[in-house]
Amino acid sequence: MLLHRSFHIINRQRFIALLHDRSLALDVAIPSQNPNPNPNPNVWISKVISTLFLRSPSSLESRLDFFRDNLNPSIAHQVVKRFNNPIVALKFFEFTRVDLNLNHSIGTYHFLVRALCQMGLFDKAKGVFDSMRSDGHPADSSILGFLVRSSAQAGKFEISMGLVVQCHENKCMADSFTCNNLLNLLVEKNQVGEAVRFFREGLNSYFTPDTYTFNIIIKGLCRLGDVDRAFEFLNDMGSFDCSPDIITYNTLIGGLCRSNEVDRGHALLQEIQSKEAFLSDVITYTSVISGYCKLGKMKEASWVFEEMLGFGIRPSLITYNVLIDGYGKACDMGSALSVYERMIAQGCSPDVVTFTALIDGYCRSVQVDHAMKLWQDMSRRNIFPNVYTFAIVINALCKENRLNEARDLLRQLKWTDIVPRPFMYNPVIDGFCKAGNVDEANLIVAEMEEKSCLPDKLTFTILIIGHCMKGRMHEAIRLFHKMLSVGCAPDNITVNSFRSCLLKAGMPSEANQIVLTMSMKDVERDLSSSGQNLSVKKSIDIPVAA
Repeated sequence: MLLHRSFHIINRQRFIALLHDRSLALDVAIPSQNPNPNPNPNVWISKVISTLFLRSPSSLESRLDFFRDNLNPSIAHQVVKRFNNPIVALKFFEFTRVDLNLNHSIGTYHFLVRALCQMGLFDKAKGVFDSMRSDGHPADSSILGFLVRSSAQAGKFEISMGLVVQCHENKCMADSFTCNNLLNLLVEKNQVGEAVRFFREGLNSYFTPDTYTFNIIIKGLCRLGDVDRAFEFLNDMGSFDCSPDIITYNTLIGGLCRSNEVDRGHALLQEIQSKEAFLSDVITYTSVISGYCKLGKMKEASWVFEEMLGFGIRPSLITYNVLIDGYGKACDMGSALSVYERMIAQGCSPDVVTFTALIDGYCRSVQVDHAMKLWQDMSRRNIFPNVYTFAIVINALCKENRLNEARDLLRQLKWTDIVPRPFMYNPVIDGFCKAGNVDEANLIVAEMEEKSCLPDKLTFTILIIGHCMKGRMHEAIRLFHKMLSVGCAPDNITVNSFRSCLLKAGMPSEANQIVLTMSMKDVERDLSSSGQNLSVKKSIDIPVAA
């Protein structure tokens, strides 16, 4: 008689002997002499079996009869859930499935698939899924969708797509939600080509597409700039009883505008605006306005803005920011301020992007004092500058030779959460080097590195030439080799300028050595790219500053 059906009448001596086996040191409580009147025997036996499996793996074969007599799918499911380690749970699953020929419950398969996926063991999870289907359990959409989504999120697309194809071959069709999820993840991971191929192969086979399916593919192609091909998918929608929606058109118009085909995007906008079935929204219009602004066509941008207002569509903060930025880049600060005032009057509060666009416009118009007033206005409004606000103001101050003010702004970075970028520091370093103050430039580079901001090619070039102009040739050579050691490859401008400085300083040997070093680097790079081993012995002895 099975233990789980009549726990109190099993062979008690055999059971207690198992529990008291000192070699096992089982952490299992013995039932009391006065047990609960309604005990759950499955809990006890699952605890015993899980402990035996953990503590005595070498003697499992000798206890096959015990496991066979006292295991059923329900108890096995509880045992699997007791293991904190999915690997151990999988070993128990395989042991009972193969050695005991136990047909597990569907809950066990689902539990293992989810647990293994959470550990990133997608191949093993797929193995359990395959066992579930070969053992006669149907592959319901929930567990199939989970496995497809989890493996795709981890970049294991071969598993995800293989599952969908495999289910189709076994007359089990994945639902549209699962396939759309997979397509969307392929696009998000920049695997647009794979998404298109999977879409083409799966039409009316793996899945039936809907409007959302087409929108995913169109979005991916527009991101690649392949808008014409995206329109081909738009034209195919009717063949599958799918109709484009506002998301479809917004995606296409945005793709056209990013590809500088703004007139074509505007024409499409007007086309859908004339259809009663569609109502263009602020996203549609902002895409076209942004496209014209990027091309510097501010009259056209203004016309589209007024057209949007004429249809009763309220501009968003993004719409206003796009226009202000466009006028600023065109150095039309009167129009930029007009849009800003209109924005405030409509109750739309400015953000850091708004102020950055205005500050950039003033700096481009060589009105740095106006830009600094806006900087102070930001502080009063508790709007914190971002990396680009800092970079714009610093660059403008350096152009006016206001190096100390720019230097003070760099110091302020210490008290912010901004992750600095080299382009914020380079104008100040360049300014001090040109002023002959290379010591201050070196201090700025040290501060830069303290903020985990590594010098880039321009930083090194500025420093190398700056030290040369100061006559510190050996320090310049040291910086050149530091540049190489951190993997920052100098370009021809850096090398030729440095070589020229060395020759003017009467150091032809060192100049030739720099050229030789770069030649060696070119050979090393070429051999590396062709997969060959570099066996050239390098012996470069260039004197450096102490």
